[in-house]
Amino acid sequence: MDFEQVWSRIRTHEGELFHTVTGLPFTYTVPGNYLRVDRTVRNLSRTNFRKAADLMPAPSGPAALAGLQGASYTWAILMDPRVRSSAW
Repeated sequence: MDFEQVWSRIRTHEGELFHTVTGLPFTYTVPGNYLRVDRTVRNLSRTNFRKAADLMPAPSGPAALAGLQGASYTWAILMDPRVRSSAW
């Protein structure tokens, strides 16, 4: 898995609609080396996504990302077909 390609896809789909595993809709922006989800004030770092990507695929859902920030949003973004592509 080439994380640079994954991060590039994350940036490409900024502003598009995503859904958490429970169906909550959200969008995000990528103003730098972090991601800002519209449903929370928390920023999710590129490093956070790198650590999560190393755990993919995570079929058990966001619980598999325990210990990482914004697990619900991180999992939803990384498991979305637009982002994961054929990486996992």
